[in-house]
Amino acid sequence: MSTASLEEPQLPIEADDFSALEQRVLRAVEMVKTERAARAEAEQAATRFRQAAEEKAAELRQVREQLRAFERERDQVRRRVEKLLRQVDEIAS
Repeated sequence: MSTASLEEPQLPIEADDFSALEQRVLRAVEMVKTERAARAEAEQAATRFRQAAEEKAAELRQVREQLRAFERERDQVRRRVEKLLRQVDEIAS
């Protein structure tokens, strides 16, 4: 078996066909460039959103801690007021 029989037959490519193929390749290259730029922009946006989410999560933790501190303080004040009211009731009785 000769190697010549395994090769694809050479078909003459007309100038119009070659030009059309060249245009398709150029469009494909531009599409790839555009998609890569869009992907890079999307990745940058995702990074910014991730950082913003992490900042908000830290802020939320801080606000929750502050809320717990306010609740503890409120409970202390409530107990002190109740104690004072009991003392006033004892005096009035």
